[in-house]
Amino acid sequence: MPILALGINHDSAPIEVRERVAFAPEVMPGALTEARKALNCPELAILSTCNRTEIYGEVERERLLEWLAGYHQVSLEQLDSCSYSYSGEAAVRHMMQVACGLDSLVLGEPQILGQIKSAYAVARESGSVGSLLHSVFQQVFAVAKKVRTETAIGENPVSVAYAAVSLASRIFTDLKEQTALLIGAGETIELVARHLLEQGVRQLIVANRTLHRAQQLAENFGAEAILLADIPDHLPRADIVISSTASQLPILGKGAVESALKKRRHRPVFMVDIAVPRDIETQVGQLDDVYLYTVDDLRGVIDEGKRSREKAAEAAHSIVATAAAEFMRQHRSLGAVDTIRSYRQRAQEIGGVELERALQQLDKGADPRRLLEQLARSLTNKLIHAPTISLKRATAEGDLERLRIARQIVGLDPLTDIDSEKKDG
Repeated sequence: MPILALGINHDSAPIEVRERVAFAPEVMPGALTEARKALNCPELAILSTCNRTEIYGEVERERLLEWLAGYHQVSLEQLDSCSYSYSGEAAVRHMMQVACGLDSLVLGEPQILGQIKSAYAVARESGSVGSLLHSVFQQVFAVAKKVRTETAIGENPVSVAYAAVSLASRIFTDLKEQTALLIGAGETIELVARHLLEQGVRQLIVANRTLHRAQQLAENFGAEAILLADIPDHLPRADIVISSTASQLPILGKGAVESALKKRRHRPVFMVDIAVPRDIETQVGQLDDVYLYTVDDLRGVIDEGKRSREKAAEAAHSIVATAAAEFMRQHRSLGAVDTIRSYRQRAQEIGGVELERALQQLDKGADPRRLLEQLARSLTNKLIHAPTISLKRATAEGDLERLRIARQIVGLDPLTDIDSEKKDG
């Protein structure tokens, strides 16, 4: 069974669906174990980010879709309508495109490669990576590195984090006077902090579930570190709020924001919720003086930078297509190993039997010259017997395509005398 890639992303499904089928990091090992058992699939890997959920493995699409719908308690019909799938070479090519950022909301974004490497590592630690997925992922990583090295796909600073900060700079005339509250302490928030500093923001607050991680990030940017539980106390200070966590439940509710707005005397607040599932309740966007954006709302900002990368993307697509085709060619060639080994063993057995027979005749005083002639004739007849039968059958049945292939396999010109054989038939 060929490898399958099945998933949903920012183009195929709205955020309301994406957040329902997202896998939190802590449930990933258990989900892999459950899926492998339910699907009787030894190899499986799951990629889950703010913009996509994808599953890779040797499994049937319909069964995988049913399991995914059941696991997340989502309508099978709804999931089927907004999902996509690729098989064989197309699946490998898709995985490469994803790793290179060619299928991302932000064309060429670099974070996705790290997320795919993490998905591979989790699957390997869970015992769900075998020889097939291992070889596919290694090739995917190699191609992503080649694309980054040989094209300009990642030169311009365009990412979800960059887009969020770019949008903030449009809302506020001078970011130097603003205070930003960053919720989370992962790679995306780190990028947000870096871009904010580049735009002149000097007052940063980093809120995280664990204070130690918040402090580590805060030290790098001269920021203040707080716990998630402390957000209501510091929210009135924040002109900009950007959130990206892996929480399965909202962190910031309407009540907390209303209270903060009163203390701010209704000075406007700019909020960007990059997380999937969302960190900020949707009702917050209904409040006056709050400008709330989700990751889907950033598309317009991202599209501006996307155009600058499209030329580099053409070269990247060419690299991916060539690499995917070469990988599948090598993978298919491995399938011939067992056949070649068996055919060689059979030929050796035939040769061994004929040689033993000739040696016995030689011991009895047979003429060596006649014996060698007989050995050569006998070996030839035994070795060409099966191919001869196949060629005769193909000719008798008028199966010219099989006849051409057979002639190639036995080392004959596949075109010579085919037409005459057809006429004779």
